[in-house]
Amino acid sequence: MIQEAHNAYNQQDFATAFVLYRELAEAGNADAQASLGYMYQQGQGTDVDDAAALKWYEKAAEQKQPYALFNLAILYANGLGGVAHDQFKAHEYYLEAAIHEVPQAMYETAMMLERGLGCIQNYSEAAFWYEEAAKRGHREAFNNLGVFYKEGHGVHQDFGRAYVCFSRAAEAGLAQAQFNLGLLYDQGLGVEEDHDKALEWCRKAAYNGHEKAKEIIKGLQDEGKIVF
Repeated sequence: MIQEAHNAYNQQDFATAFVLYRELAEAGNADAQASLGYMYQQGQGTDVDDAAALKWYEKAAEQKQPYALFNLAILYANGLGGVAHDQFKAHEYYLEAAIHEVPQAMYETAMMLERGLGCIQNYSEAAFWYEEAAKRGHREAFNNLGVFYKEGHGVHQDFGRAYVCFSRAAEAGLAQAQFNLGLLYDQGLGVEEDHDKALEWCRKAAYNGHEKAKEIIKGLQDEGKIVF
């Protein structure tokens, strides 16, 4: 029956999905409880009801349903859904969701550990969670892990690893990583110095909206050093 509910939701038959999820949720199915909470939060198949969304997320979270934990973290991190802004609770829920292998939760946990938000700042723990998220293909995690390797935050400084991390994120289209990769080529860190490749990646970053890269490209154009 849960698959029937998922199918209805994926086909955007929200009315049917809502009825099925509610029946399963009331019977104690954690996945249905998480999905029902999301539908209440988004107003899909029902009116928006933050209190009901919170209720069902909390019921699912009691059973350690990963995405209920993650969604609760978002609510507390941003003070949404009728809950007070609470970085400590946000970190707690993100960490639980990360332990249950939600890649975005791994990334958010790492971000909070890096910045000391809702927890004691810990670069080595942040590096661990960035790596876990990166292993699952999270491009922002690859980029941030690359920064750690470049700067030696929480890990031994390793320009070669920084290059690998930036390359993975840059090839996935992340503008910040494209810019960071360009800097490595420009400075010859972890890779042979190559100003043509540095410019190529800077162009890609500018095209994808990176403001610093845009400034650099415009400056080079104004100086007549590049034509386009």
